Amino acid sequence: MSAQDASDIHVLTKAGEDYLESIYRLSLDRGEGDKSVRSVDVAERLEVSKASVNKALSVLKEMGMVEQSRYGRVTLTPEGETYAAGVWTAHRTLRAFLEHELGVSHAIADGEACLMEHVLSADTMERLTKYLEHQGVSIS
Repeated sequence: MSAQDASDIHVLTKAGEDYLESIYRLSLDRGEGDKSVRSVDVAERLEVSKASVNKALSVLKEMGMVEQSRYGRVTLTPEGETYAAGVWTAHRTLRAFLEHELGVSHAIADGEACLMEHVLSADTMERLTKYLEHQGVSIS
């Protein structure tokens, strides 16, 4: 896999991926049914201003990753949900590796997984996932 191939999975910036991941995680918290989230909840989760969220949402809307209702609630498009689920899976996989294989504390592993999830290739993530599965490590 070339360096170009590795970067192809990251079409968004780190910040864009963080926004998508936050929307995804908030929508999971809502359970079945309405998966829309409030932009203020995204701002709180990421500890940013509502203006920053609105700016990011504009970019994500242009890219076809989110839709926003007239009343401001945000929903992931199918493409956005797939992308966000991949980022969240990468986060959990990296966190599990750091905690279970290297003995890193949960808090540090969580923070460092958040940094690493944005740069690793799909091939590396697939290999790491298979390695953890072989070791019997759950990524939940």
